[in-house]
Amino acid sequence: MSQPGQHTIVYSSTCVVTSIRWDPSYIQTLPGIIKIVQILSSFFGFICIEASGLASHTRGGFFNFVALVAIFFTGILLIFYLFHIIEKTFRIPWLMVEFAFCAIWTFAFFAVSIMAATYGSDAYLFAAFFGFCCMVAYGIDAFLKYSSLKRGEIAQGERVQKQTTVT
Repeated sequence: MSQPGQHTIVYSSTCVVTSIRWDPSYIQTLPGIIKIVQILSSFFGFICIEASGLASHTRGGFFNFVALVAIFFTGILLIFYLFHIIEKTFRIPWLMVEFAFCAIWTFAFFAVSIMAATYGSDAYLFAAFFGFCCMVAYGIDAFLKYSSLKRGEIAQGERVQKQTTVT
C-alpha cells in the first residue's frame, strides 16, 4: 500500500522470441498433453463411426463433422505451438481464440456423444465414449484458457510485470 504522495506504477512487458523453431518439449506440458488427448479421442471416435457401416446416418455425419473439425483445428494449433508460431504471432489473441473454440467444442461433443449413445449400435457407443472423453478434454482446456486470460497471460512466451513506487 502506498503512502500519501506516493504513486505505484505497474509496467508490463511482453518477452517473446519471434523466430520459428522446433520445440518438442511442448507435448510434455499439460496443454500439450490435453491437445494430444483431444486429437486421439476425436480420431478414435471418427474411426468408430466410419467402421460401423452406419456412417451415412445423420448422427454419424454430425459426429464425424465435429470430430474432423476438432482434429484439424487442434492439430494446427499443436503444430503452431511446437514450432513457436503462436509466440511469433503473439499479437493475435490466441488464448481467446482457443477458449472460444474449446468452449464451443465442449458442447458440440456433448451433443454428438448423446446422439451417438442413443443410436443403439455398439460402434456408436464406442464413438460416444471417445466423444465424452473429448468433451472432458475440451472442457478442461477451456477452463485453463479462461484462467490464463483472467491472469493476463499470453499463449506462448512471457508477460512480465514490474511495480515501481514513485514519490
